[in-house]
Amino acid sequence: MLRVAVCFRIRIVNFILRKKEVDGEKFDDLVKDHVFETMFPLHERAEFLRNNWAQWRDIFYKQPIDTIRNYFGEKVALYFAWLGWYTVMLVPAAITGVLLFLSSFSLFHASQISKEICEANETIMCPLQDHQHKYWRLSETCTFAKLTHLFDNEGTVFFAIFMALWATVFLEFWKRERARTAASWKLYGWDEDQEELAMELLNNPAYELQKHQHSYLRSSAILIFSLVLICLLIGMAHVLVLYRVMVTFFFSHSALPFLEQRLTTAVVITGALVHYIIIVVMTKVNKKVALKLCDFEKPRTFSERERKFTIKFFIFQLFTHFSSLVYTAFFLGRINGHPGNQVKIGGQWRLEECHPSGCMMDLFVQMAIIMGLKQTVSNCVEYLSPWLTYRIRKLREWPQGRRLHDPNLEEWLKNYSLNEVNIFSLFDEFMDMMVQYGFTTIFVAAFPLAPLLAFFSNLIEIRLDAIKMVRLQRRLVPRKANDIGTWLQVLEAIGVLAVITNGMIIAFTSEFIPRLMYKYYYGPCSRGSNVTADCMTGYVNHSLSVFRTKDYKDRIPSQRTEHVTECRYRDYRNKVDYSYSSEFWFLLASRLAFVILFEHVALCGKIIAAWFVPDIPQSVKNRVLEEKFENLCKKLRLSSRVTDV
Repeated sequence: MLRVAVCFRIRIVNFILRKKEVDGEKFDDLVKDHVFETMFPLHERAEFLRNNWAQWRDIFYKQPIDTIRNYFGEKVALYFAWLGWYTVMLVPAAITGVLLFLSSFSLFHASQISKEICEANETIMCPLQDHQHKYWRLSETCTFAKLTHLFDNEGTVFFAIFMALWATVFLEFWKRERARTAASWKLYGWDEDQEELAMELLNNPAYELQKHQHSYLRSSAILIFSLVLICLLIGMAHVLVLYRVMVTFFFSHSALPFLEQRLTTAVVITGALVHYIIIVVMTKVNKKVALKLCDFEKPRTFSERERKFTIKFFIFQLFTHFSSLVYTAFFLGRINGHPGNQVKIGGQWRLEECHPSGCMMDLFVQMAIIMGLKQTVSNCVEYLSPWLTYRIRKLREWPQGRRLHDPNLEEWLKNYSLNEVNIFSLFDEFMDMMVQYGFTTIFVAAFPLAPLLAFFSNLIEIRLDAIKMVRLQRRLVPRKANDIGTWLQVLEAIGVLAVITNGMIIAFTSEFIPRLMYKYYYGPCSRGSNVTADCMTGYVNHSLSVFRTKDYKDRIPSQRTEHVTECRYRDYRNKVDYSYSSEFWFLLASRLAFVILFEHVALCGKIIAAWFVPDIPQSVKNRVLEEKFENLCKKLRLSSRVTDV
């Protein structure tokens, strides 16, 4: 209780110093006038956290949440409690994803489709890019066809539904854990607005209540500016498309034969790297714009300002991180036309095609690179940047061998040499986790190893954040809270988006629906036919359309194969006029029907899971009920005494 009282005193002192106005100036004004440089609470009596929490050796040990709460306040403690719970719940998701991925290796050489592709030495494919001007054989994609089957198979549907249910179960169990934790801290019914009003009255007894206000004009202006930025973020995805088209052109004229042979792979990898750089740059822009819009909205309290800022910043980050992935998943290679009549940028550069083995390979590679860089590079920068800054400041402020006679002053200066913190310090940690959660769920159908990467990243993230807060940064001002606030609604929104996106990936990006339709409608096993051959025999030939080389309107590809009169390409078009065939429209209807069915099944599963797992444990409900009953009894006894008198 003593530590909780210390946190409460720090919070009150910080609030008064920030709000107190003398001669028309507040503390922040004095900082701008260089009267003061900064203010911060000191790290005191943190030995237990340093030795038993902020250590890399404690990476697999349980976190001392109550001790964290007593030192940093409830808001920081709830962040680490949520992060720890999220990491534990990633274990079944990671195991399922790995088992699905490994089980696919049993079909690495046994897949009928892969066999047909590897044996298709006589199948001549149309040129993928204008720069090559040459035909190629389908068998050249043998290895990539086998690799694609590792994550584009029948188990993908099961895993996508599993992850939709997992996201719901994770949130429901977290709500139970949150309720249990808040009840143990006597904060279950705590009211944040009442706390802020009490602080205001404590600072100024003559404080006038600021009422809620709403301006349609301000809301309209904020909506317009937000839409403009969202359009800009979507435009950045188009810039990435232009980059890939231009790089394709330049790589094709490179003097390095390796680049020309592995052109598509090189473009996908470099495109993912450029996408990561765009994410880093636009994150800084998004934060500044969201903050300006939030200030323009004039929120009533700090907590309201934080909620509004969270929503705006997350929406901007959502478009920043996922616009390019949406293009790759649902538009890449689908708006290019057909051989002899390709869509070109400026009438000169042909739009990029999917990888020869399918668009799922493009999405898998882009997800792997972006998520891998996001976890590794970001974690390294997140740790090394404050560590190097702290070392430099320590050497500057504390030359080697220098000692002070006053131990208190020496301790103050040591705290001063630590890295500065601000109101975004904990916010940034939450936002990074939300983005990671989005990668783990929204496109998990294309990258089943995402939960595994997230699990290992979180193990490091927990200790990294602990070391930063205890050893490398000044002490955060404790803040009271009984939940993670708006972030819970963000998690629920991501869960719904994950259901929609994964359903569309399976329907429109993967080959699941075409394979299913061929197996039961077009193939040798269709309509109950009893055959000894594999049901997918002939699928590759069925999925390729025919183009007559004499119909090329532009330059005719260079002849590396003599007497080529026809070439094949991935699409469902008629041989005569190249219009969409009846199979195309049947598949489109089947894809749309699958999306509707998948989303309804997954959402119904989420609703049932949310109903089956109560948000609040019965023990917490009973404890709250007992407290209400005791308080009511006390009031009735007091009322009866007054009546008797």
